[in-house]
Amino acid sequence: MDFVKWLAVACAVAVPGTVFAAGEMREGQWELTSTVEMPGMPMKMAPQVVKHCYTRDDVKDQKRVIAREKDCRVEDFKSSGNKVSWKMVCTGKNKGTFSGETVFSGDSYVSNMKMKAEGQTMNMKVKGKRLGNCP
Repeated sequence: MDFVKWLAVACAVAVPGTVFAAGEMREGQWELTSTVEMPGMPMKMAPQVVKHCYTRDDVKDQKRVIAREKDCRVEDFKSSGNKVSWKMVCTGKNKGTFSGETVFSGDSYVSNMKMKAEGQTMNMKVKGKRLGNCP
């Protein structure tokens, strides 16, 4: 798989998953802003902003939602206060390892992740904020 395609897939797999990391998260419309840094990359990537409506059922099963892809599994999940951390392994065409930590503050959070695949490392920071009820 070419690296740019892998990067797009990695972001799609990892970004939504970070939002479910703590039981304190409320259902509703959320805005997620992600920034990606790659060592040795000559240009900075523009931040990605997505909005998603999360239901009560979505926020109940944290591990299942972090590992949304069928070829991914959460191997380590720890929660303490308003902070959670996890490790995830994906096999198949989106093969790679992911680790991250999320700190919640009311209806917002900041998450930092590290992704490794195809000999490349990528760091991602995601800021999430709840906008209100789902439309």
